[in-house]
Amino acid sequence: MSLLSRILGRERRETVATSDPSLAEFLGQRSTATGFVDANRASGLAVAQACISVISQNLATLPLNVHTYGENGGRDRASSHPLFGVLHDRFNDQQTAFEAREYLIVSLLTSGNAYARIEMNGRGQVVALHPLPPGMVTVEKLESGRLRYRVAEPRGNSKVYLQEEILHLRYRLGPDGVMGVSPIQLSRETYAMALTQQEQATKQAQKAFRPEGALVFPQSIGGDKKTDALDKLRTRVEGDISTSGILVLDGGVDWKSLSLSSKDAEFLESRKLSNMDVARTFSVPPTVVGITDNATYSNVDGESRALVVRCLAPMARRIEQAMNAALLTAEGRKRYFVEHDLAGLLRGDLKARYEAYRIGREWGWLSPNEIRSWENLRDIEDGDEYLSPLNMTELGERDGGGDG
Repeated sequence: MSLLSRILGRERRETVATSDPSLAEFLGQRSTATGFVDANRASGLAVAQACISVISQNLATLPLNVHTYGENGGRDRASSHPLFGVLHDRFNDQQTAFEAREYLIVSLLTSGNAYARIEMNGRGQVVALHPLPPGMVTVEKLESGRLRYRVAEPRGNSKVYLQEEILHLRYRLGPDGVMGVSPIQLSRETYAMALTQQEQATKQAQKAFRPEGALVFPQSIGGDKKTDALDKLRTRVEGDISTSGILVLDGGVDWKSLSLSSKDAEFLESRKLSNMDVARTFSVPPTVVGITDNATYSNVDGESRALVVRCLAPMARRIEQAMNAALLTAEGRKRYFVEHDLAGLLRGDLKARYEAYRIGREWGWLSPNEIRSWENLRDIEDGDEYLSPLNMTELGERDGGGDG
């Protein structure tokens, strides 16, 4: 990079390695099973769509706040920071924070990458984020190791952005260390199987699940009679789905089925297993996406918590660290940080919450106003006081009291 380019802040394109996530989708990501796995088509599976909706909607619903580091390891909400309003209320003039965050997470789960153009004010503070379609973004890695983003525009031209101008979320780093890989790509064999089963079920449904078979005559019949018998049978069975399925076959004619029923082939059980495998690719418990074959009250409650701990929390941390790196300067990260509030998903039911509040209040680490804030209630006068159990004293004071 020349001195003039350094002064002006420009970067010259040298030897560039490109990685376009839409290229594999355009050519088709082949699996060893039948057909191709397309991310958009695979995400249309009912279970996959449920998993994506559960993760994206739950995370988009959670408060995503900007905090400042307080004293003694505490934290304070930085509601006056420009980035706070962007992440909490509106990403830009056209999209609310919920809509844009949901869009980014859906892009992350389907293509493995999510992008947003960063808009800053004159002080270098983020004032808006503009999500970009993943298929329109090409990532270029320069010899210096820095990244450059080329975004295709609707009119056919493209625009180049520097690394500091793009928020880039990755599901899991690929071999190149630049692009993310989606769970659909990582488990394409699972999705190939599920898509093949769905296609087979669709074909059977189009035929109203009519079986295929053969008419067996006791003696040989001529070509015209054979054709006439087939035409009459096809007209009777395939002509109108609403007609009765009862047939009269005389003259010793027998019917031999050539296809296995869904029960014989255990087709339905196989589809259930595929649905379970799809849910596993997103680390979503089965009961959360409506697979309730083995559901009980206890394991449904446990799986709801497992969703937060094993799925939502790692995804939230992935997003938080990417946002901290892209939306805050090195100096700003010493004072501010972005974080989801997962407490609401782990609070439990009303009885469990109130029992926890009682313990915290009686043992002296919770005040009434802290408890009321978690229940969205107003503060009360003298509500910041803490209790001190009378039967709990320091060991030295206890011994001294006994000597007196």
